[in-house]
Amino acid sequence: MSPSLFSPEGLAGVIFLILIGVTLTGAVIATCTKRLIRSVTGLAICFVGVAGLYYFLNSPFVAMMELLIYVGAVCVTIAFAIMLAEPNEARVARKISPLSGSLATICGGAMAYALGYAAVNGQWMAPAIKINDGSVKEMGMSLLTTYSMVFEVVSIVLLLAIIGALVLAKAGRDKQC
Repeated sequence: MSPSLFSPEGLAGVIFLILIGVTLTGAVIATCTKRLIRSVTGLAICFVGVAGLYYFLNSPFVAMMELLIYVGAVCVTIAFAIMLAEPNEARVARKISPLSGSLATICGGAMAYALGYAAVNGQWMAPAIKINDGSVKEMGMSLLTTYSMVFEVVSIVLLLAIIGALVLAKAGRDKQC
């Protein structure tokens, strides 16, 4: 007997499909639009959908890091780079063969079919013993004990990136650093 739409399993399936739709819609917007700022917006939508999938798969810490790092940092950095770019650069026009779109569609479809076939018909191993349940407490303890040096180096690299962005923004478009 299949679950009804209003059962917890049915609603979970609907939410999962909505998150997949948001992710795919953002990816299509990011790859198919001609304007760069719309591509960044599509990328942000795609990252929000991926964060929702992480949250749905019971990993709220990874979902929050997805939002903070990819949506909050990467997309804002790309938008900042777009604003700093020279608006009068010569556009390079290239001719695209009419076969390239159909060839890309055929290759993508073949790849999707192969991955789906492997997922459905493959022999899956049983999961290993669960070492970490993915809770925020255990991840925080790991970051501040075992991986504390890596955590500090990443924070220094991010600080240097922020300082570099501020120096570039202060210099402006016309001045050289």
